[in-house]
Amino acid sequence: GRRDTTTCSQSRPTHEIQNSQCPNPTTKVADSCNGKSSCTIEASNSVFGDPCPGTYKYLDVVYDCELHTVACEGSQANLHCDDGHVIAVHWANYGRRDTSTCSYQRPECEVQNAQCANPTSKVADSCNGKSSCTIEASNTEFGDPCPGTYKYLEVAYDCPCECLQDCFTNLIP
Repeated sequence: GRRDTTTCSQSRPTHEIQNSQCPNPTTKVADSCNGKSSCTIEASNSVFGDPCPGTYKYLDVVYDCELHTVACEGSQANLHCDDGHVIAVHWANYGRRDTSTCSYQRPECEVQNAQCANPTSKVADSCNGKSSCTIEASNTEFGDPCPGTYKYLEVAYDCPCECLQDCFTNLIP
């Protein structure tokens, strides 16, 4: 679509860039790219349709590269960002949401309760704004949300520029 008259406007006739009320929100990019380490999408009418005929359009994508780590009960989760970047936790869960994660050589009775989601802000409280952080996946650290179930800690985070460190205080309610 087109939301302004300046983006991708060089050498374009005025009539092709004047319609700045031509947004085209789409899930095509998310459907094609989410979960991948890289992604290429052609910005064309054949891919996205033509929301505003006669207007020269551009594709504007905003994304985050979300990192995931899992630590089985009794082990440690190690979160790490490259130099100049800091941890920003999106969400964390200590419990069990499926029967396959951390199930190797565990009795079936310890992994069958997949309805043991226990969201926690403790990881964000401990790790946000740091370049690296280690936290133990244990009942001592998080309490025992489902006795008799072998649990794991899942963390989704990203590593924005350290200059954004002040923005992390309220990422998780």
